[in-house]
This record gives sequence, structure tokens and C-alpha cells, in this order.
Amino acid sequence: MEVLFRPTNATAAASELSLKPPRSGCLVHRVNQGLVFLHLKSYYLRSFSFCTLLPPSSHSFTSAIHSVPDSRVSEEVSSDSREWALQDFYSLRRDVEIVSNRVEEIRSSAGLEQLERELVDLELKASDSSFWDDRTKAQKILLALNDVKDKIKQLSDFKTQVEDAETIIKLTEEMDSVDGGLLEEATDIIKELNKALDRFELTELLSGPYDKEGAVISITAGAGGTDAQDWADMLLRMYMRWGEKQRYKTRIVEKSMGEEAGIKSATIELEGRYAYGYISGEKGTHRIVRQSPFNAKGLRQTSFSGVEVMPLLPEESMDVEIPEEDLDISFSRAGGKGGQNVNKVETAVRITHIPTGVTVRCTEERTQLANKIKAMSRLKAKLLVIAEEQRASEIKQIRGDVVKAEWGQQIRNYVFHPYKLVKDVRTGHETSDIISVMDGELEHFIKAYLRYKYTKSSNGED
Repeated sequence: MEVLFRPTNATAAASELSLKPPRSGCLVHRVNQGLVFLHLKSYYLRSFSFCTLLPPSSHSFTSAIHSVPDSRVSEEVSSDSREWALQDFYSLRRDVEIVSNRVEEIRSSAGLEQLERELVDLELKASDSSFWDDRTKAQKILLALNDVKDKIKQLSDFKTQVEDAETIIKLTEEMDSVDGGLLEEATDIIKELNKALDRFELTELLSGPYDKEGAVISITAGAGGTDAQDWADMLLRMYMRWGEKQRYKTRIVEKSMGEEAGIKSATIELEGRYAYGYISGEKGTHRIVRQSPFNAKGLRQTSFSGVEVMPLLPEESMDVEIPEEDLDISFSRAGGKGGQNVNKVETAVRITHIPTGVTVRCTEERTQLANKIKAMSRLKAKLLVIAEEQRASEIKQIRGDVVKAEWGQQIRNYVFHPYKLVKDVRTGHETSDIISVMDGELEHFIKAYLRYKYTKSSNGED
């Protein structure tokens, strides 16, 4: 490959270009051994703007041809590389300073000294000889102790990580050259630290009694026929992807397939700290607008699916007594995979709480008894959430908390056609990156809802 820079031969040519005549005839650089010419683009534009770039076959002007030495090219490349590296370094140094200030603010607002005093107090209680005399109280103390330890560890890790990044910055300032590997390492530290700080701040907004627990998400197809069932299946995938990205243990415990496509209903369990606190805001009706893949004319279709969220509570933590006369228990065949026992014996259990109308169904276990125990556990968890939300003193006084998957009830709109937009009706947060949202990128919506919820509670709104 040959690139020719040929200057014009006369004063007329110089006036044509509105430039001074060149002092040196012209420049030719032959690109050898795979040297990338793009790296020299800015150099040539600055240094040879007075030259006319002509193809080798052009003979309009006669001139002498001189070659640029390879050493000179290498010097210019290294000079530009150093300049770019320094710009990256200055940008990184500014980011480190910002994150360092943020870490100090968070450590100060978290009350680190108070947490350390709480830790000493809880450890003294846990070491008491009569600690296990009251088992329920002992478990609460241990949970509180673990929470305080986790928070102190997080705050300590924040400081350690930002100090590592600051050390890299100081080393780079003392060195004569910029080490790309060190800068990349510091950039990764700051990126991950920002994510951890965002998550810590969100956790501080979670103060509900069940926010620290895992979550059970139930998805039900609403108005819209086959499109609604397909939409329910899309939501199932979205929440599964979100749980996996949060490194929660995710499991589909129940799934009822649709006649043509999608699902009628599904239940997911997410095991992990604060899963319920983060995802509880997804409860409600989700609306989709798109060109229907099940319509031969490709008409625009609006469909709905309902999402319910409840905490995944251990059996011993649910101190709820439900009278037998308040329960309507029915049994059926589970169907699907599982062998002859599942398909021929009525192992599936459906329990309805008569005073509230709340219904749960369990089919994943192989025996009727196991399904009944799990269904009762889910029913208790749902009733606890309803009681907390409505501030009811007795579960029997609660009346209805059913999510209606129909028009006018939606909490979020997903528009695929004629434009792309996801908008939360409650918070007003929106994005046009609908593909990322459907792939489980829900963090921005979760943050917006938690702040919205915190603001409402601070203002004394219900």
C-alpha cells in the first residue's frame, strides 16, 4: 500500500489552496509490516495539511518524492499514545476522587462507630449462658448480629477498594510512564465499587419486616388471549434473568403452559438476601403494546399479565395460626413430568383462604402431603404481606388483594410498536432500551420505585 502526498508545483497552486508553498517537496510513506495508518491520521492532518493527496497514477504535477523515516513515524505514534494515556489517567484520577468522597459520606452516614458498639453488645448477649433458653429470641439476636457484621464488612471493603485505586494513582504519578495494565485494573475497581455503593444505598432504603428475605414471584396471564400468555412467558424470562444477574438461586416451581403459546401461570422462587425488598415493587399489572405475532395481519395488540410478589419465609418464622374452617382445600392431578405417581395420583394441592379469597397452588412435590405443607407455607407468607400492607390487626378482617390484569390497572407499560418505550406509571421512570429491560436489566426501575416509596413514607402518605 502506498500513500502519496504531492505538493503543487507553482505559486498558482499555492494560491489555489490558499496556503503557503511547501518548504519541502512532498512526503511519501510506505506502510510496511502491517503498520496501521489510522494511528497517524491526526498527525498527517496537522503536519501535512498543505499537501494535496493524489493517487499514484496522477501525473498532473511533477515533483520530487521524499520518504518519511520509520523512526520519525514511531516517535510520533509513541507521542500520541502517551498523550492519550495521560488523558485516560487524568479522567481516572478524577473518578477516583469522586468515589473516595462518596465512600467517606456513606461510611459517615452509616454510623460506623454505632455499628461497632452494637456488634459488641450483640456478641455479649450471644455469649450468655442462658442465650438458648428462649429459642425465638436467640434467633432474632443471631440475625441482628449477622446483619451488623455484614454491614461493617461492606463498609470496610469499600474503604479497602478505594485505597487500592488511590495507590495505583499515586504509583502512576511517581512513574515516568503510564502503565496501561494498572489503569485498567483501577478502572475495574472503580466500576465495581460504584455498583456496590449503589446497592448499599438501596439496601438502606429497605426497612420492611420481610425485605431481607427471599422472594416468590407469581405470574398470571390476563386479558389478551394467546398474546397475554406469550407476554406472561416473556415476563417469566425477564425475572429469571434478573435473579441470575443478582446471583440469587432461581427456581421455577410451577408452570402451567398455554394452549397455543406462552404460559397461563408460573411461580418462581428467588433465594438470597434482600430479594423480596428489591423485587416487591414489581407487584401489579404489566401491559404490553406490540404487533401481534399471532395475528396474520400483524395488527397492534395490547395484552396484560399480573405479577404478585411475596417473601420466601422459613416455616419457623411464620407465627400464623389459620383455623381449618377458614380453608378450602382441594386436590387434583398435577400432570406433566414426574412419572406415573404424579400423573395418576392427585398430588397437586390448591388452598383457598375463605375470608380473604387468597388462593395458592402447589404441584412441584411428588406427594400430596409435601405439596400441602408447601402450599400452607406460601399462603401464610401471602397473608403476612397483606396484613402488613393494610395494617390489619387480624387476618380475618382482610378483604382482597387480588391483582387485576386488565386495562387501567397497570403499573408499567412496555411499548414495542410503533415506538420502543418502557415507562413506570408510578415513578415516571422510562427508557427506550426495551431489549435490555426484557433481558433482566431492572435496576433503574427498582431504584426509582424504592426512592418513590421512601419519599411517600417520609411524607406520611399511605
